Amino acid sequence: MFESFFEKLCFLDSYMWDFIGVPAILLVGLFLSLKAGWFQVIDFGKISRLFFSFLTEKEPHNKRGIHPLKAFFASLGGCIGMGNIVVVCTAVQVGGPGAVFWMWIAALLGMIVKYSEVYLGIKFRVKNQDDSYDGGPMYYLQKATSNPWIPRVVCVLLCIYGADMYMFRVVTDTMTEMWGLDPLVVVFLLLAAVMYATRRGVEGVGTVTSIIIPVFLTVFTGLSTYILIKNISSLPLVFKLILRSAFTGHAALGAFAGSSLLLTMSQGMKRACYSGDIGIGYAAVINSETDEASAAKQAALSIFGTFVDTFVVSTMSVLLILLSGLWNQGIHEGKIIALAIEEHASFITVLWPFFIFLLGYSNIISIFSVGEKAAQFLSPRHGKKWYLAYAIPIFLLFSFIGTKQQLLTIMSMTGILLLLINLWGILKLYKHISFSLDEKS
Repeated sequence: MFESFFEKLCFLDSYMWDFIGVPAILLVGLFLSLKAGWFQVIDFGKISRLFFSFLTEKEPHNKRGIHPLKAFFASLGGCIGMGNIVVVCTAVQVGGPGAVFWMWIAALLGMIVKYSEVYLGIKFRVKNQDDSYDGGPMYYLQKATSNPWIPRVVCVLLCIYGADMYMFRVVTDTMTEMWGLDPLVVVFLLLAAVMYATRRGVEGVGTVTSIIIPVFLTVFTGLSTYILIKNISSLPLVFKLILRSAFTGHAALGAFAGSSLLLTMSQGMKRACYSGDIGIGYAAVINSETDEASAAKQAALSIFGTFVDTFVVSTMSVLLILLSGLWNQGIHEGKIIALAIEEHASFITVLWPFFIFLLGYSNIISIFSVGEKAAQFLSPRHGKKWYLAYAIPIFLLFSFIGTKQQLLTIMSMTGILLLLINLWGILKLYKHISFSLDEKS
């Protein structure tokens, strides 16, 4: 019965992404890009300078909310890391090398989608009792429709999405398999660490991720750049493989079962949406707590974040496994990058479980904090307690039952539902969005 349910869920997930989700991202992303005058490309230099200007800014804008970079890193914490080194590798293992090309397309068009949802989340946010703000899709959807159930359905989906059982499972499995630790000990320690970091909400998450993410970016990109430069002569062949596979699919090879063009497109785009939080809505919830008065400036940081997430980290991850030839060998997704790096840095396999722990931890706490906010929208008085009563058993239960692919299907199915509702809301409200960094606060 359990297996039969997941077979049907997997079929439904694939159907919705292939025939609804992928076209929706392409069409809405293209529509918004044209309306914005390709803002995400033309003004990328300004957006990058904006990010670095926030790095040197120490004084808060006002007493309400958190520093823009804390909100940015809390949001980025759900993207950078595990999504880049596990989920995007899964896309290549299932959809073939061409999935990378469609990941790039999803990110290019998704940048403006993510900008739009963050902008609307901040524009329609409300003050709360914690000297901060509450915002996100549940708030801007109230402006898009008079139906009170739509924002509530989004909150329920965000609660499910916020307890990222797949990421939790990858972290615990990697540590137990590579370090030989007791699974129960790992599960309870990780769960305790999640509860500790999220006790102060988004601000606490931002404090943790603003340390972990820069360290990860420095180490991983530095090591990856060294390996890619060392193998620069092979890169043209890798890019040729990516482009050829992107438009033809890929034949069976090694442990790789082969893929159609539709499967290649779907895998690349849906994994880009998952790892980059494109259209899901959680970034809008987190960034709404910024003390930056300009919705455009805070939202623009999400464009910079998507660039770093997909075009830098995810791309480096995929290039590493394609260069190594390991992508089609059926290797555990939590180990494949470590094995690709091991030839050039033998110490990596010993440190990899700790690396996975830190990255998975930042992912889990970022998304978990959004689940709490969504639960509090449903019930301001009891929401947080109800959410903990749901999330803790979910983490414990799915650490030991089901497969990682089944858990990823649950997250993917939840993601496509959130994506479609959010895209509808953005289209309804797009006239409220300013695509200019010079807008008045």
